Order: sequence, then C-alpha cells, then structure tokens
Amino acid sequence: MAGQGLIKREDVELVRSTARLEEVVGDHVTLRTAGIGSMKGLCPFHDEKTPSFHIRPQLGHWHCFGCGEGGDVISFVQKIDHLTFVEAVETLAGRYGVQLHYEEATGRRGGGERTDFGTRQRLLDAHDVAEQFYREQLSTPAAGVGRRFLAERGFDRAAAEHFGVGFAPEGWDALLKHLRGRGFTEPELVASGLVSQGQRGVYDRFRGRLVWPIRDITGKTIGFGARRLLESDQGPKYLNTPETPIYHKSQVLYGLDLARKQIASEHKVVVMEGYTDVMAAHLAGVTTAVASCGTAFGADHIKIVRRVMGDSSSSAGLRLSSDTRGLGGEVIFTFDGDAAGQKAALKAFDEDQRFVAQTYVAVEPGGMDPCELRIAQGDEAVRELVATRRPLFEFAIRSVLDQVDLDTVEGQVSALRMAAPVVARIRDRAMRPEYARRLAGWLGMDERTVLRAVHDAGRTAGSGGGRHAAAEPAPGAERPDPEGEDTGALPIPRLKDVVSPRDPVGLVEMQSLAVMLQFPMLLDVDAVGALPDDSFHVPALQGVWDVMVAAGTLLDAVGGSLEPARYLDQVLEIAGETVRPLIVELATSELPARDEDGLRRLATSLLGRLTELSFTREYSVLKQKLQRTDPSRDPEGYQRIMTQLSELQERRRALRAQGD
Repeated sequence: MAGQGLIKREDVELVRSTARLEEVVGDHVTLRTAGIGSMKGLCPFHDEKTPSFHIRPQLGHWHCFGCGEGGDVISFVQKIDHLTFVEAVETLAGRYGVQLHYEEATGRRGGGERTDFGTRQRLLDAHDVAEQFYREQLSTPAAGVGRRFLAERGFDRAAAEHFGVGFAPEGWDALLKHLRGRGFTEPELVASGLVSQGQRGVYDRFRGRLVWPIRDITGKTIGFGARRLLESDQGPKYLNTPETPIYHKSQVLYGLDLARKQIASEHKVVVMEGYTDVMAAHLAGVTTAVASCGTAFGADHIKIVRRVMGDSSSSAGLRLSSDTRGLGGEVIFTFDGDAAGQKAALKAFDEDQRFVAQTYVAVEPGGMDPCELRIAQGDEAVRELVATRRPLFEFAIRSVLDQVDLDTVEGQVSALRMAAPVVARIRDRAMRPEYARRLAGWLGMDERTVLRAVHDAGRTAGSGGGRHAAAEPAPGAERPDPEGEDTGALPIPRLKDVVSPRDPVGLVEMQSLAVMLQFPMLLDVDAVGALPDDSFHVPALQGVWDVMVAAGTLLDAVGGSLEPARYLDQVLEIAGETVRPLIVELATSELPARDEDGLRRLATSLLGRLTELSFTREYSVLKQKLQRTDPSRDPEGYQRIMTQLSELQERRRALRAQGD
C-alpha cells in the first residue's frame, strides 16, 4: 500500500471495536458455548479432531490451544483470507459500514476518503459488478438459449435469481467494456480472471454461456462457472475461473454460502457433482447440498466441511447414541450411476478416515443425476434419494464384489480377500461384526470364515501401520494427523500380530508353513501338490503361501531334490517387504516336537489337518453355491455342483484311506 497512505489509527480502533468476532469467526467455524463468555470450535488453521480453538467475544480475542495461533478480529481475517493488515481492516470496514480515512502520504494528492481499498477488495468489487451484469443479460433476447436450458431442467426465473445465474454475451468484450466503464483497469481485470490475455489484447473469458457465481463462505462472489450452450463454442463443457488471488478451486464449494447454516444446524452435508445438481437439491428441500468447482472433492474441501458442520469427536460425544446422525453427523456423497461415478465414490472412501462423521453414498439406480431425477420424478424423488443413502463402506464393499465372479470358488475367495480389509477399516468397531455377517451372506460363505478374515485383516492393518490401519486410538485420544508426514519405517509384521493364540485353525496353518519351510522333505509330495491355491484363511499366511508357490520349486524341496536352505533363499528372493519378515520368522520358529520321529508325526498330522480344512472350506463354498442355485431354473448348473460335491467327498475318502 506504499504511496497510498495509512488508515487513521482511530478508524482502525473503530473497526476493531465494531466488528463482532463471533460473527466473523462463525463464517468459517461452527462455534459452541464453552463456558461463561467463551466459545469454541475446530481450529481453521490446523487439522484437528477435538476443538481447541477458543474465542472470547467480550474481549475480542481468539486463541487455539492446539497450534498456538491467536489475536483479534483483524488478525483473524488477515490469516484466514491471506490479507495484509490494511486489506483486512478495509474488508471489515466494508462489512460493518465503517468509513475509513487515510493519513496523507508522499505521492498522494491529499488525504480524506479513499476509494481504492486494496487489490483484494478491488477484485471482489469487479466480481460483484460482473455478477450483476451477467444477471441482467439473462433477460435479453440473446440469452434465449440460456433461459431454455434452465427451463428444460426445471429452473424458473425465481430459481435463477436465487442462485444468481446469469448469461455472458457472445461478444468478445461486452463485460470488458462494462468493467472499464466502472473504473477498473486492465491489470485488475486480468488478475481477476474475468478476462483473458491474448496476443491482440484482453477479451472476455466467458462468452455465449450460462454463468453461475461461485461464492466464498461469506457470500462474496470470487469466481464463476460457465456452461457451454452454442454449437459454435468449441471450448470445454464447463469453464471455470482460473486460479486467482481470491479464487482457489480446491478451497471452494459451490452453494456453501447458502447451505452453511443448515449444515451447521443439521450436522449434515450432501456433496454433489455439479451446479445444476445443487440447484435441484436446494429447490427440492435438500438445503445442505454443495459441490466442488472444477476439481475432485479433496482434502482441503474436507477441512472446510468439517469446520462448518462441527465434525469433531467431542461434539459427537455430546449427542445421545440413539441419534441417527451417528458419529459427528453425516457426509453424503451423490454420484452418477456410471463407472465414473463409482470411481469417484471409491476415491471418496479413501478420504473417509478424515471424517469423524459417518459417510454415506446415494446413487440413483437408473443412473440419473439429481437434476435429471428431479425433472423425471419431482422433488420428492430427490429427497428420497438422499434419505435412502447407503453407508459409504457398504457401497465400497459391494463395488469390490462386483469385480469378481461370485459363482466360482476362486471368485468368492478373491472377493473375501479384497473385501475383508474394507470391513476392517470401518471406524465404528461395533458395526464391523454385523457387516462381516452381511459380507458372508453376499459371498455365500460361512460366517466364521468371514469374521476370521475381517479380524485378521484388521490385525494386519493395525500392525502394518498403513494409512487405513484399523487400530483406533484410545477414547479421548487425538487421532493421527491424516496429512502428516511419515516419520519412520513401517513396523515389522510379526506372527503374534497376525495369528491369535486362541485361533486353532490359524495355529495349524502357521505350523504347517513352518514345517514346509524348515523340513519340507518330511512331507508327502502328492498331499502337498493337492493343496489348493487358497489353502489358508489367515490373509498374511495366505500371502506367505502365495510366495512359496510362486517360487516354483516347492515340490522339489518336498521331494528332496532341492535343499531346504536353497528353497528358502528362492522364496525370500521374490518375497515383498511385508511378507519377508513373516517368512524369516516361520523359518526360525520352534516346532512342538522333541525328536525326528515326533517331527515326522507332527508334519504328517499338520498336513492332514490342513488338507481336511481345505476340503471343509471347499465343501462349504459348494454347499453355499448349491443353496443359491435354483434347480428349476438352472438344472445343469445344479447338477454340476452336485457332481463337484460328490467328487470332493470321494477325494476326501481316498486321502483318508491313504493316511490309514
């Protein structure tokens, strides 16, 4: 602001005393009473689960006990909006109607009132003028194509006015001339993103398009989204304002200014994919709907949503367990029913751990987006779509199952391996067993098998320290920062972490692998060769078995033509970092046998029990498949399964006879 004068001290003090701290902070943070004269919420300056950001409105000061930031209302605006001191004062002065006066400075023609309130305010002013211009243009004859577009999607004049929808004329400089006439300079307009810079000068960025104003959380217009209408327009379907000093697409949510209060009140937000979807939702009564602007819903958007809805572990604890909003409220994602929509939903699931709130997904079975649904079936259908949302992790599980053929043993086992970690990642531990049982039904598998797989997946994730570890902090403890840097190597997986001492099946599988690695020559070649690829129910041990088979020389070691040490070297050579420590531990673990004869008996017993378990699992899978098969509709399939069951029983009898 050099050369433009300083704001008089008394005016700064007037702004400081006039501006209401709780109102200014409340635009960005959901505040709750925290004792006499104090309010608190989630800090907007660092990611946290438990509120540590406190304000004292009577004193006009705020402080975060988590990150140590603090100050008055002016410093808050400076930090939250990335402004200079003068720009922050001018912003608050404009909001609270305080007239500013400036000290006389070198290079100025005098003191008195000032009309240029800094770059940020000038950019906001330019957007305000542009919005009014676009809105007026929507009523002109040239905008008929835009009005038809809105009408075909169920939006009347009142709807357009409510959301500030306008029309950008086809000409190259209609808005440019208008803004120049209002005193804005070319550098200001280029910086605003309202015009583009070409070889022959500047020209309107949006031409012949419908435009939606994109506003910050306080309702100030900071950018626009424009929809192509004309066949002659060869640009993208949607064109947004580029990154500017006041517009950052990863930190903006369309409709948040309209939905903010309702989101904070209901502790619920509905995330949609487009401007018209948000319009349709609000008009249908879903007034917590927002959408990202030209980019995927990401970590920065999550921070904004969490602050507005008060998504914190402590706030969740203030509500009764019977509250249907669950932990910290609800975040509902709506996606198109196509492949792209499913991909977006699964990406959202990857971000699920950033929320304390329960996350859901709402997908219209016919593939319609909310705007199309409203046109076809009315407002009630949009409300019903949101009301019948499914937990996001259920959607993620079903999406995994859709990738495999559940009518085959291989497909069911593969689906279990993929889906068990998803169930294990459900934050609410009390819900995991029930979803494991549902998964068993979807797979047609034994409940105990699925419950063990989920349990083992959770233990593996917890010991592995991965991003989606199932292990949770103690009650009241702070969750790890999901965006923090990795401060060290991952913990080495241990057998005690992947096999419970109370799991007899897991112990048999662990000891069987130990024998195969240490004393393979004591085992029967035919029996080992007959073991199926999916012989182990403990995922980590199945991973070890996969590597042992992949080495390609297991039967050579069992037959005695390859030394155990050489075979172990081959296995370790192709093992990944996660599996290798388990292999080393298995190869060096103590076996419950006193002498060679005892070791032989142990090896024979373990292999027999492992084979029997494999038969039992395969038999159970076939029985489940048989139950799902209607003999009247698929007689050939039914008979094929019956034949497989008969052959399996015959193989079992033959092996038992051989053992005897």
